[in-house]
Order: sequence, then structure tokens, then C-alpha cells
Amino acid sequence: MGGHDAMPLDTLMNDAALSGYRINREPHYRAQGDEIAVFEAAWQRRMPLLLKGPTGCGKTRFVEHMAWRIGRPLITVSCHEDLTAGDLAGRWLLEDDSTRWQDGPLTLAARHGAICYLDEVVEARQDTTVLIHPLADTRRQFTLDRKGEVLTAHPDFMLIVSYNPGYQSLSKDLKTSTRQRFAAIDFDYLPPQQEAEVVAAESGVSPDMAQRLVALGTRTRRLRGQGLEEGASTRMLIHAGGLITGGIKPMLACRTAIAAPLADGDELRMALQQAIEASF
Repeated sequence: MGGHDAMPLDTLMNDAALSGYRINREPHYRAQGDEIAVFEAAWQRRMPLLLKGPTGCGKTRFVEHMAWRIGRPLITVSCHEDLTAGDLAGRWLLEDDSTRWQDGPLTLAARHGAICYLDEVVEARQDTTVLIHPLADTRRQFTLDRKGEVLTAHPDFMLIVSYNPGYQSLSKDLKTSTRQRFAAIDFDYLPPQQEAEVVAAESGVSPDMAQRLVALGTRTRRLRGQGLEEGASTRMLIHAGGLITGGIKPMLACRTAIAAPLADGDELRMALQQAIEASF
């Protein structure tokens, strides 16, 4: 006990608090450009990052890959319209005849030194962006009003947010005061050959089938603005590929994993069905 190799108590506490958020296996990721080098440079300075790009193009997988790469725990929050600053910060819980404070995901990451990833941050309520402002500048701290604590972020804390600028309405866009606190990386879908390699690797379909799925995805993306808010994402193509690997016929797999989730109206479904038939 207490030898030269013993870890400090605070380090042991941090490791225990974050044990469930470590990524033990490398997530498959195909780089689009210089984003890995940019992330690593930002990490060295603990610079907050903003990831911009369409839904399902690989932003979340990129964050998972980089968390594994640098060996830091990752706490991911999928933001939605009911998410409040209190949900991120934490709350008091009743426990028997007393109360106990429970850190929210943002507080947990800041206190113990994890990466906190707020996915589709503009979907959350406006008070959440106010909360992250002081964590995203040189102060690297925020006030837990309910607890009466000013928390200074752990040296290994890093904040990452993402959103889809092409999908959001003006009412849900990020304010300039928020944007200016982040370095930004733009994402898009991979070139067809590279996207097909990802689809094949993730779903288990043959290279030829992966190319057909990517061709379908490209066709659906051309329908954006013609009644379709979003074309098929890489994630959807992987889902279709997974169904095919599981024994479902390709056209049915594509209707199930792509056409049905994307469209409700008969006219738009017919357009997607034509795209499926053209690809198979």
C-alpha cells in the first residue's frame, strides 16, 4: 500500500467515475480529410470543437474513434427539445430521509476529465447553450446554481458539439456568440467508392452490393428539396446492408431501411421506389 507506483486518490476516483464511458475497441472510421490531425491538435490545447454536417455522415463515429485514439472516456448526449440545462448539470435526488446530488453528464465529464459530446446541440433548449459558454472559453468553468458550486473543468476535459446546418431552421441555428467559442470541422458524405467500403465493412455485404446501396443513397440525396428533407445517410445504407446480410432481399431491405423512414407521402415514396428499382 502506498508504494511508488500507487495512483493518486483523485486519479482513482476519476477512473472509477468514468469506468463505464471508456471505449475498449477501436471504432471503424474512414477519414474524410485532415479531421484526425485537426482533432489531435485541438486536443493538445483542449480546444472545444464544433462538428458540422448532414445526419448520419459519420460525425458521432469520428468522435468515438478519436476518444479511443487518445484514450479518454466519452460521454455522449443526444440533444432534444426537452433537454434542459439542469439535465446537463445535475440535480438533487431524494434518498431515504436525505438528499443526494447527482452530476449530470456535462458536470460528470468536466469534473472527472472526459470528453463530453453534445450531438445535435441546437435541438436542446436555449438555456443549454448558455450553460456551455463558460466551459467553451478560457474560463473552462461553470456555476452549478442548484448546488452552489463553481466547477473548474478537469485538465483532461474536452467539449465537442455537433449539428446539421442544412437541416436546422433559423430558429434553431447556433448563435454567433456560441460559434465563436469553437473551432469547427466540416463533414459530408464520403466519395462513393470510400462510402461503399464503409458500408461493406460495417454491414457485411459484398463490395458490389455496397456500391449499389451507395448509388441508391446518391439518388435519394438528389431528391433533397423536392419534398425530401434529407437523403439517405451512410447509417441508413448500413442498416439496409445489415438486413441484406440477414437474408432480406435487397429491394425489401431498402424499402424497410431507407424509403419507409424517409417518406410518408405516396408521391415521395413512389420517387424513392423508383430510385430503388434503378439501383437494383
